[in-house]
Amino acid sequence: MPKKNPEIKTVSYGRYTPWERGSRHLPKILEFTSLIAAIEGNEFGMIIKITGGRGIRLEYRIQHPPFKDASGRPEPDFTGEYYVPSNEYEFYIGDCIWLPVEDKAGAWIVSVYFEGKSVAKQKFEVILLSP
Repeated sequence: MPKKNPEIKTVSYGRYTPWERGSRHLPKILEFTSLIAAIEGNEFGMIIKITGGRGIRLEYRIQHPPFKDASGRPEPDFTGEYYVPSNEYEFYIGDCIWLPVEDKAGAWIVSVYFEGKSVAKQKFEVILLSP
């Protein structure tokens, strides 16, 4: 069987409406930006479109500022994999800000890989607002 060579592109990136994990509905773009205010519930990330990729495996990684988990240990980067279910497909990859917001400030890098190669990458800067 010939090797798949899907087309993968970023459709949008920035701030989005809230997204429910596992939902079939993608969040809606609110603002195209890479600057994200550190406000609880602020959703940010990107939507990727895959053409001709049914059955391929994508890997993702979200690098974030150093913060601790509930046990007080440093939280590792968020990583995982995703299998594309159809030939024309869009999916959302991102995160939202949660309390305490102060330790979420800094650089967040959202990356998607296919066969070990970066196919989509976006850097976001989460900034604290002045009181």
